[in-house]
Formats: sequence, structure tokens, C-alpha cells
Amino acid sequence: MKEELLPAVLPEQRRLQIAAQLRRDSRVRVDDLARRYAVSGETIRRDLQVLEDRGLLRRVYGGAVASDDRRWEQGVDGRDVVRLDPKRAIAAAAGALVEPGETIVFDAGTTVGEAARALPATFTGRALCTSLATAGDLAGRDGVEVHLAGGQVRRDDLVCVGSAAERFFADFFADRAFLAADGVHPQAGVTGDRLDEIPVRQAILRQARESYLLADSSKLGRVAVGRVCALAAITAVITDADADPEVVRALEEAGTRVIVASATPGLE
Repeated sequence: MKEELLPAVLPEQRRLQIAAQLRRDSRVRVDDLARRYAVSGETIRRDLQVLEDRGLLRRVYGGAVASDDRRWEQGVDGRDVVRLDPKRAIAAAAGALVEPGETIVFDAGTTVGEAARALPATFTGRALCTSLATAGDLAGRDGVEVHLAGGQVRRDDLVCVGSAAERFFADFFADRAFLAADGVHPQAGVTGDRLDEIPVRQAILRQARESYLLADSSKLGRVAVGRVCALAAITAVITDADADPEVVRALEEAGTRVIVASATPGLE
């Protein structure tokens, strides 16, 4: 079968896609990657060196293999992903909501990134992403049309922010959006710590038929500095089994549907 050549991408985007391929296949070859991305073998070797420095792979003769340590439980930028098992449980619950052919928005955030990876293998549709890492994870999947918001790319986590990213979502109507938050409170509503994310998140909310907030239990009852929206603007909150029952009850009494995700069997 003739190998598909990918369109030219920025070096960091290419590395994200290589990292995503390693998660799927456990091994990559320099020659194959050079053909796929239409770059030199030396360029690919530099990419592999960068990813090895981040602990995401181990270089071997002719290519690389996936790292055996637990760095895959970190973001591509190397930041720790804490409470990974609850986040994966939330992600699995989110993935179960998706229907074939839908247009899905994936916000920034580690739990939302896990939701993208939890999409059923049979899913076909369109993914609108603010995170380069999430776009890279989905770009190699057959039947998934991936769009990246663009605009300013935040250097620490490779998330698109700014007015261009905000305007991007005005061109789409989405069936479903999966959103992150730093705080979910019965009175204060949905809040965030990073103010540059808030206008983009609000643009997503305006364009999605259903919006699900993926918030692990540490976010419930918390109020962050920036207001995103009232609870009435979201379809439901998906959280994990460690959620405080009193906070869940207070959210429900405020009119919010709360989905508590059970632990996913087989999580390490």
C-alpha cells in the first residue's frame, strides 16, 4: 500500500505526531518517518533526540521504540499529569457519549486530551482542537478529519489561544464539545486560572449543541480567578468517583447534571 505523505507541518507538530504514532505502534523507523513527512533523515533523527530528551522514547538503530518508564503519563511538554486514573475514567465516560459522524470540539487540558484518546476505534467524524498535542494524537486516525484552531501557540503546553483561535470556532457548528475547567462551583459556575483560555472556551460554548465539562474531583467546589460561564451554559459535568457527594448534590440542586464516572477496569 502506498504510504500517505502528510502536508508540511511545524517541527513541534511533527514531533507530536511522531509521539502519537509511538503510543500506537511502540516503534518507528527513521526512513519511514522521513518519507511520510517529506523531510531528511537527519531532521527525523533530531526530532527523535528531542523526544528522547523528554523521556518519551528510546532511540535504537534505524529508529526508536517507546520508553518503558512512566513518562507517557506526562504531557508532551513534560508536565506531570496528576490523578491519571480518574482522568482516564472521565475520558472513557466522555468517549462513550460520542456518535459516528459527529463534529467534536476538544478543548485544552489533560483530561480532555485523554478523552480524545478514548474515542472509540470505530469513530469517524470531525475533531476541532485547540491543543497541538490532541490534534497530533488524532491526526493518524483513519476517518477522523482534524482541524487545529491556530492563532498564538502557548509555548509551555502548545495550546492555541488568542483572537484568531477564538474566531476559528465561529466557522463551525459542533455536535459536542469537551471542555476543561479549573473550578466548578454551585454559585460561581465554571472558572479558569489561565485567562487567555477563557475567550476561546466561551467561543466554543456558543457553537456547540452540547457541552460537557470534564473536571476531576479536585476541581469541584473550587473557584478560579476567571469566570468562563454559568452552570446553565453546559450540558453536564463529568467527574470521577472521588467527588465529594455534598458538592455533587449542591451542583445538582443548582440545576446541573453531574455524571460520575466509574473507575475503568484495567487502569494501572
